[in-house]
Amino acid sequence: RDGTSLSTSIYRPARGGSPLAERLPVLLVRTPYALSTLVDQATHLASHGYVVATQNIRGRYGSQGGYSKLQPIGAEDGYDVIQWLAAQPWSNGAVGTLGTSYAAHMQAGAAQLNPPALKTAVLNQGGMPNAWDHGVRYRGAYELGRQLTWAWAQMRADTKRPEVRALLDKEKVEDWYGVQPLRKGQSPLSLEPESFEKWYMFWYEHADYDEYWKTPLLNWEERYDQTSDVPMMHVGGWYDIFLAGTFTNFVELSKRKKSSQRIVVGPWTHSGNARPFAGDVSFGPDAAITDFMTAWHLRWFDFFLKGRSNGIENEPALRLFVMGTGDGHKDKDGRLFHGGYWREGNEWPLSGTRMAPYYLHEDGTLRLTRPTIEASKTTYTFDPKNPVPTIGGGASARLKDGGYDQREDARFPPSRPPYLPLKSRADVAVFETEPLAEDVTVIGPITVKLFAATSALDTDFTAKLIDVYPPSLDFPSGFDLNLTDAIVRGRYRATRERQVLLEPGTVYEFTIEPFPTANVFKKGHRIRLDISSSNFPRFDVNPNTGEPLGKNRRMISADNTIHHSARYPSHIVLPLAPPAR
Repeated sequence: RDGTSLSTSIYRPARGGSPLAERLPVLLVRTPYALSTLVDQATHLASHGYVVATQNIRGRYGSQGGYSKLQPIGAEDGYDVIQWLAAQPWSNGAVGTLGTSYAAHMQAGAAQLNPPALKTAVLNQGGMPNAWDHGVRYRGAYELGRQLTWAWAQMRADTKRPEVRALLDKEKVEDWYGVQPLRKGQSPLSLEPESFEKWYMFWYEHADYDEYWKTPLLNWEERYDQTSDVPMMHVGGWYDIFLAGTFTNFVELSKRKKSSQRIVVGPWTHSGNARPFAGDVSFGPDAAITDFMTAWHLRWFDFFLKGRSNGIENEPALRLFVMGTGDGHKDKDGRLFHGGYWREGNEWPLSGTRMAPYYLHEDGTLRLTRPTIEASKTTYTFDPKNPVPTIGGGASARLKDGGYDQREDARFPPSRPPYLPLKSRADVAVFETEPLAEDVTVIGPITVKLFAATSALDTDFTAKLIDVYPPSLDFPSGFDLNLTDAIVRGRYRATRERQVLLEPGTVYEFTIEPFPTANVFKKGHRIRLDISSSNFPRFDVNPNTGEPLGKNRRMISADNTIHHSARYPSHIVLPLAPPAR
């Protein structure tokens, strides 16, 4: 609407080299990445009777305009493009959208403005309900590793200056993780300040939840009511960075809309739908959707854009892969075989699920019984100069997301020799059940209620849910498999709108919400909860000083205390689902 031209490739069905004369439904993908990566998908969909448009968002590749990551005008651009496509002579006026990650964010932004021609959407691992909550920041912390790595890679791909590319080839982004915090003009990002350094630094330093975080591409939850009432498929992965948002979008839109809302979640990392493994863990061939971008999409669009009855209209609202029924052997690729199966339902959490609190106890156990001791606590020292390394999870980017044995490893900086298990660290408090007498099926949202205090003005608390395998011939030390984790920044405990520093020594209740999961903890395994105060470089390290975030000059150690007593019953709430029939 402002006259900007956007680089677009249009694929039309043809016969004998001539485009078909009939008006057809249109499929749209809007992306910040090279359009050449979408050629195979676009030609396949066009060969099945769709006009397909792939487009670079403004400021990327051949599109005009300036670029800033997830800028609000992207939603307006999406609206305008959808309406333009619907008005073309080869279009029948019906437009569907699709795409992964950033392209899913773009779908969500356009749908929030309710373009009349939009008839359906398939959002794969994206569409953020609230980027302050997770995706950019995470309850006050900054998702440093993902954002820095993404900026680094895209700057190298975009730059037209050979000296910039040469520098980025020479420098390693991993070496810059430890520069806490980055400062304007003092990192390689400053070589492309308007396109990359500007938004990166703004996100780094802009910690309060204000109007900026409520703009369309960063915040869907503010606009659910005005969003297009069209069928949507929400696709996520248990190890995907946007998983929590996938469930939030599905649940909230299901409440508000008449059109069908569906969700599919597999044991995948970000964009890993076609792989039957995540990290060092495999789940069996059924875990992968190998035709995800081709036949799988066609079934959806054939029904909702062409009215072809193909059975998809009768499928349940949820299709979830439940991990954990494997025997734990080492497969031919050296991965732990964790296994699993697909499960369906129409409610989230699944019907019959019971929310069970597992309490932390002073002896390091995790039990269903509430503590009765009047005074009980665990104290550890959190040194921000020696943070707990990120080992898998929903980290995305080059941080090796997925499931891994929770042991330090050269693949995971800043791990250090002799590469011992994380549970051996003095700043990781471990609470676990006895070996399970029977299988325990956990499917649903996870909540940790932590009563804790600190000696500092600010600090972080992290929580990680782990499936503990007993020792075996293939894995003599066992295997501590991470399932889901989260972080909370102390200064945002009371309100996200403004920072409220902590009073040293005061006990606060912290709510930590790891992403949902679906896992069978098998008989003989243990359920474990790790509490610490860092997960780096996935999240920036809290300096504990109370200085403005992203602008600190100092780092100090903090003594952090977890309370687990009758008065302060710290616990994790696990959704215990009925076994599959």
